[in-house]
Amino acid sequence: MSTAVAIAPRTADEWRDFLRANPEAARRLEAAIQPRMTKYIPHNPFPQQAAFLLLPHREALYGGAAGGGKSDALLMAALQYVDVPGYRALLLRRTFKDLALPNALMDRARLWLAGTDAHWSDATKTWTFPSGATLTFGYLETENDKLRYQGAEFQFVGFDELTQFTRTQYTYLFSRLRRLKGSEVPIRMRGASNPGGPGHEWVYERFFREGRKKGRVFVASKLTDNPYLDQEEYRESLAELDPITRRQLEHGDWNARHEGDVFKREWFKMVDPDELPLQVKRAIPVRYWDFAATKEQEGRDPDFTAGAKGVLVGGDLYVLDVRRFRASPEEVERRVRQTAEEDGRAVRIHLEQEPGSSGKITISHFERNVLPGFIVVAHRPTGEKRERWKPFVSMAFKGRVFLVRGPWVTGFLDEAESVQWVDDGSTHDDQIDAVSGLYAALLEGDAGWLAAMMKG
Repeated sequence: MSTAVAIAPRTADEWRDFLRANPEAARRLEAAIQPRMTKYIPHNPFPQQAAFLLLPHREALYGGAAGGGKSDALLMAALQYVDVPGYRALLLRRTFKDLALPNALMDRARLWLAGTDAHWSDATKTWTFPSGATLTFGYLETENDKLRYQGAEFQFVGFDELTQFTRTQYTYLFSRLRRLKGSEVPIRMRGASNPGGPGHEWVYERFFREGRKKGRVFVASKLTDNPYLDQEEYRESLAELDPITRRQLEHGDWNARHEGDVFKREWFKMVDPDELPLQVKRAIPVRYWDFAATKEQEGRDPDFTAGAKGVLVGGDLYVLDVRRFRASPEEVERRVRQTAEEDGRAVRIHLEQEPGSSGKITISHFERNVLPGFIVVAHRPTGEKRERWKPFVSMAFKGRVFLVRGPWVTGFLDEAESVQWVDDGSTHDDQIDAVSGLYAALLEGDAGWLAAMMKG
């Protein structure tokens, strides 16, 4: 009696013959190497996205270079089980503004799902599918926003640009994962992110230092992974960034960190007032105020109120003047008014607006009582302030920041040279905040000015 011995296929021809003769084995193999898809995903994932979609792990991060298809991968992952009754998915950005940007997650979902049998509710920012499954979009701008999801249950939670979130926001939403009763749908926490951002360190610790031990998986993405991206054009746009940010976004280098000194003194170019280009002399400046209305007290080293004035001409930033002082709220108002009168009524005045109703009240007070007759524009910065510095840092690094000689310059350069990427509280950065705010206001152009004029 002979014994049949099964020999594993070795060549492509042997594999083809084996799979033709064993349809069940072929089905299982296909299921193992192809991610689960639904009709709501309009195109096939490219290889790195497919690897991400196949992961059975509870936690995974898809990240690296900008343009690597991270947001699409996250949206695909959320849609993998929307044909299952009871399935609930949540996709998050840090702010509603980020969420609603053109070509961001919510906009991409609309392009994918419009015209299908899925129904959109603008009130709840939720897609509902014939199965009863839902895909909801949300944001966590403040730490307390996470409490909106208290009592909620999801099988999928995805964070787009994970490094913009806090560790506590992430771990709280992690606690909202629940498995569907009697279902084989996996519960999944997914993140998509470039390196950098205020949450870089905790994300790096969670997925790189602890990742393998804790069963957390990182899938690297590169520019070259995305066949739909004009890579050369994108690389040209990244060339405008500071070296660290460029390494993070172009190469997906998670070990590239903003540490140590922020500026070098020699980056800034000096120019005498009588040597300014004619375009600069004719441009209407903007004055930007960063408030810290706290009296100096013994044993305390409070922040300063700082106001920077400048223009943006030919892509170069010209800083004409910086004022800095500590004073009572009443004295701050008097000095802001005095500076406005010195600058002239043609100069637009941008005031940093703090979040919440108190910020609105402060701006209204300055418009009505401190600066009547002047053009006042509220500026609402978002994100951690050192993140907000980066466009200004990039300009300085490229030698495109000009300081007009005056008594303020030495103090500004001393502060710029002393500030660190990691804030230990030992140095002041009020003038840097004011100039970076000035640059942001100038980049926004006339939109804020027109809004202020219409309101007036």
